[in-house]
Amino acid sequence: MAFTVLIPARLASTRLPNKPLADIAGIPMVVRVAQRVTRGMPPTVRVVVAADHPSILLACQQFGVEAVLTREDHPSGSDRLAEACVLLGLADEDIVVNVQGDEPLIDPALVHAVARLLEQNQGASMGTAAHSIDSVQDFKNPNVVKVVLNASGMALYFSRAPISWWRDGFAEGIQTLPKPAPLRHIGIYSYRVGFLRSFPSLAQAPMEITEALEQLRALWHGHQIAVHTTDAAPGAGVDTPEDLERVRRVFAAGAPPASSVS
Repeated sequence: MAFTVLIPARLASTRLPNKPLADIAGIPMVVRVAQRVTRGMPPTVRVVVAADHPSILLACQQFGVEAVLTREDHPSGSDRLAEACVLLGLADEDIVVNVQGDEPLIDPALVHAVARLLEQNQGASMGTAAHSIDSVQDFKNPNVVKVVLNASGMALYFSRAPISWWRDGFAEGIQTLPKPAPLRHIGIYSYRVGFLRSFPSLAQAPMEITEALEQLRALWHGHQIAVHTTDAAPGAGVDTPEDLERVRRVFAAGAPPASSVS
């Protein structure tokens, strides 16, 4: 199938300044992300960095990575993606996948699977991914977002709370995981371009404001989100200097192989 991978890259970062340009074995991180995704994709897939600063654009050009320059003042990543769709002249029926610019270890097969969700589910406006939680600590952690699905694999709700919650959980406390295993949401999204363009203009949902989860706006407005369930947890992203050093060690030991796409 044909689709476009969009990699938003914002120069400002509180915990890791100039994060997209952070050096990983001689190559800027955002370029590493684009190279990894490109290496695992068929030639029908276009990979583009949506930059907010000319220095990111220049870094991409130096390594032969396609990039577009978007406004610096976008309030959210989805706004930046929507502008990139306009700059690239994408049609409403086209599919884009949002891959974060701080995930140089992302599995290209996961990117492809999330794109394929929208090809397989014509009623869905968005696609995303999840995997089973195997740790009580992750289940209780509000920074680990959970998702529950319906019988068709569509998201019913996303929450920072431990869901689904079993009937006697309040009496017992969270000592064990419920069965079946709860699902951890993976922050990768596919969109139909027409929906993505309209998304920033949708009113915020009350539950979105409470949970601080933007995807709840789509559910609140009646859009369906298809979910790919994978057995493997994704490679961790880079949020802190410690994360960056860990990824540098991985690349110093030899670039991780890209998964084959089926």
